[in-house]
Amino acid sequence: MAFNLRWRWSKVVVFLLCLLPALELALRAWNQSRGVEPDLGVNPLEHITRATGDWTLRFLLITLAITPLRKLLQRPALIHFRRMAGLFAFFYGSLHFTTYLWFDKAFAWSEILPDVAKRRFIAVGFTAFVLMLPLAITSTGGWIRRLGGKRWQWLHRLVYFSALAGVIHYWWLVKSDIRKPAIYAGILAALLVYRMVVWVLPSQQHHAGARKLATAETVE
Repeated sequence: MAFNLRWRWSKVVVFLLCLLPALELALRAWNQSRGVEPDLGVNPLEHITRATGDWTLRFLLITLAITPLRKLLQRPALIHFRRMAGLFAFFYGSLHFTTYLWFDKAFAWSEILPDVAKRRFIAVGFTAFVLMLPLAITSTGGWIRRLGGKRWQWLHRLVYFSALAGVIHYWWLVKSDIRKPAIYAGILAALLVYRMVVWVLPSQQHHAGARKLATAETVE
């Protein structure tokens, strides 16, 4: 009983922490309308776009980092926060995408489609968001049962491609100061290397074991 209560409260606390960036943006927008600081600065559209884009990438990387951290820190309970982190990545990605569609282009598809085709950083950013859609839709336990565990896992590996597309989107967006996208790229690279090691080593051990068994059988 005490564990369940503590677990529920921990989820509430983490949820509120994940929501803080959106609440801060809402407060800044409210202050902007009243002429009070802190506001959204001289370019509110750019501020919202950058902030929502940053948090989308951060939550994607947090989602990818949970499994390695769970194993390295020996904290299996961390896995219960992975779905929440992934959904918040989609939430901030939706805000980022909506900011572009609504505030920047006013849903003028005659401008949006040529813009996507002409500017490669927008095209790859659009790809990153589209890849998150099936992940958000199928994040429930019901979808895991419908798809089956293996197919669900294969589908959700799209998160790696979404994160990679997000990093490329940010890298191509900035013109001179690439420090922040470089940091994101470094974190993503480290996470991908970790996953590759985890995937490759068991396979190599399995093949090595099979070779030893075959050799032993031949000797006999």
